[in-house]
Amino acid sequence: MPIVPEHRDLYRALLDQGLDTWLARLPDQLARGLDRRRHGDLPAWEKAVAKLPTLPEDRQVRLDTDTVDVAVALSDSQRRQAENLLRKLSPWRKGPYRLGGIAIDTEWRSDWKWRRVAPHLAPLAGRKVLDVGGGSGYHGWRMAGAGAAFVLVIDPSPRFFWQFQAVRHFVGDADGQRTHFLPVGIEEVPEGLGFFDTVFSMGVLYHRPSPLEHLLQLKEALRPGGELVLETLVVEGDETTVLLPGERYAAMPNVYFLPSSAALCQWLTRCGFENVRVVDEAVTRTEEQRATEWMTFQSLADFLDPEDPTRTREGYPAPRRAVVMANRPR
Repeated sequence: MPIVPEHRDLYRALLDQGLDTWLARLPDQLARGLDRRRHGDLPAWEKAVAKLPTLPEDRQVRLDTDTVDVAVALSDSQRRQAENLLRKLSPWRKGPYRLGGIAIDTEWRSDWKWRRVAPHLAPLAGRKVLDVGGGSGYHGWRMAGAGAAFVLVIDPSPRFFWQFQAVRHFVGDADGQRTHFLPVGIEEVPEGLGFFDTVFSMGVLYHRPSPLEHLLQLKEALRPGGELVLETLVVEGDETTVLLPGERYAAMPNVYFLPSSAALCQWLTRCGFENVRVVDEAVTRTEEQRATEWMTFQSLADFLDPEDPTRTREGYPAPRRAVVMANRPR
């Protein structure tokens, strides 16, 4: 795969960070992650981003507000063109964004999650951060807005890759050089990397058939003393409580283990983490995850029992999420 502009900065960033081991794997990872045979719509997403209007350098970028906001002057025709192209990348799951005055109302109010997480973080200023399963990159931009020196978002979805590139087109080089996206999963991170100051895994663990393996992969990506931020579905119960749903949970087919917070803390301790603590736990509300004009498919309200919203339509406890923090020992 040739080095195109959206990859060139990633190559340079890995080189600057001294990640030579990863740099050697990058061509194959990009070729597999963006293989046009994987998804028939991938060329259309690439074309949509390429057609976004050329923007003036003069822009105001806000990465430290609930809405990732880029104020930049667009003519009416440019704004219409840009909105039509951005809609071609739908569904938009994580946000919200405002790009050149275009409000992208995403399925998730990801800013709500960030508000729950941010007060408990070690200060991100100057840190090197990995965001696992980061979707379109909303939280990665917020990490950069909090002062992170280097942010790498990884997610195997090529749609999310092009959504990220669309946002980066608006953000521009001045603020975009610290935040990068690689279309891979955690299993593609070099083993024993021991590099990142902070690793986020939010909304991923319950999709993994081997959750302890995932926790160990996250641990290996952290430097000694680094901080893990883990957000996942949980159930109420003690340290022995774990729910293994049937074929679907809240209409999702790829949900495996849902532990209690206490059981999750035990898993982390068994995997060698220290300073394990639950910092937030709450039932997911339909105001936080819902269908919008930018995500028109069914969402959380459709996946709950209409007679009893405390249960999923399969009869399981309604989605409940916990944020657990831990550190890799020094």
